[in-house]
Amino acid sequence: MKSLLVVGTGDRRYREYLLRSIGSHYRVHLLVGHEPTWEREFVAGWSVLDMSDTIDASAMLAAAPKTVDGVLTWDEARVLQAAKLADALGVPGDVDAVMRCRDKHLTRKALADAGVGPVRSVLVSGVEEALAAAERIGYPVVLKPRAMAASLGVVRVDTPAELTARFAFARDTTVPGAWHYDVSVLVEELLTGEEISVDSVVHHGEVHPMFLARKQVGYPPYFEEIGHTVSATDPLLNDPALLAALRETHTALGFTDGATHAEFKLTPSGPRLVEVNGRLGGGMIPYLGMRVTGIDPGLAIAAVACGDAPSLTPSESKAGAVRFFYPSEEDTVVGSVTAQLPPEIDLFLPLAGDGEVMSPPPKGTAFGRIALATALATTVEECMRALDTVEASLAVAPGTVRQPL
Repeated sequence: MKSLLVVGTGDRRYREYLLRSIGSHYRVHLLVGHEPTWEREFVAGWSVLDMSDTIDASAMLAAAPKTVDGVLTWDEARVLQAAKLADALGVPGDVDAVMRCRDKHLTRKALADAGVGPVRSVLVSGVEEALAAAERIGYPVVLKPRAMAASLGVVRVDTPAELTARFAFARDTTVPGAWHYDVSVLVEELLTGEEISVDSVVHHGEVHPMFLARKQVGYPPYFEEIGHTVSATDPLLNDPALLAALRETHTALGFTDGATHAEFKLTPSGPRLVEVNGRLGGGMIPYLGMRVTGIDPGLAIAAVACGDAPSLTPSESKAGAVRFFYPSEEDTVVGSVTAQLPPEIDLFLPLAGDGEVMSPPPKGTAFGRIALATALATTVEECMRALDTVEASLAVAPGTVRQPL
């Protein structure tokens, strides 16, 4: 049995299925910021570190086993440290390639240098530079943070006044462990068309798409991800233009081994890259992919982390969808969240505990979600009808604000 070093585990509701699969086939050692609880069932050992903003790869290396077959993480804030660990331990992982994914300015530069679907993008340090860049690109434009994910901090602006008012949202949106830059905002041309994502594993430079998700976006002018649909028979999985764009993107970034979550807009001129994350996708997309295709994303990413070819033979042919639910008003004190659940509903997970104060975007962003539901059926349309029923029946009972201890 091969040994695998896993950096961070994330929220149990979103990631337990991955650790369960990996732990059944690999000897797993965790690097985590807390004493494991639910994780213990799936691992052979762990090291507890202060996983604060200041944690670096050298501290992780000192705590890690000295001999492992692979290193992986699905935590966006830890992908660079994990790549450095892999390099130090002599297992697959490329620090420079991961950095070109992690830093969206470097992503754009690498693709522009390679002539791959270039998008007009300017890195700016303040409002005046942003106004000048937007004038050159032409409105509408998008403001986005240089080193975030899940559409956090991304906002559309149509006029100079809107840019001035919304610049701070892009500049200041952050999460614990996020990378910090003094010059941190990109001004980019607005890409039009449906947005999709492709989760792939890459082995010795060959890109293997596992599943494709179609994204639902809400709360304009923000780009909040309110849901995704995944179908095992999506025709885009065999679309020559998309597959070519996917290969060319990885080649331009020099990404040869690992997992990626690549987002594209299907523009009138063809697929154009929004961003690439150097890890498996979030938002329950890999979970849905596993349920509708039978491909196990945990085992796939573990294999390539150890330098092995992944097993990607599908055993199912279904459709799935996830939808995220938000409070209707800012500063809602949540008690309980309930809904009517049709038979197609696979999971219904409350995400806010009793007494938590939650808000919809833009104040709440992805952290304003109070529940999620996933659906599985023969078609995407059946899944969406089931999720419509959940949304129409969603009931939020008021709670009592938690008092500090």
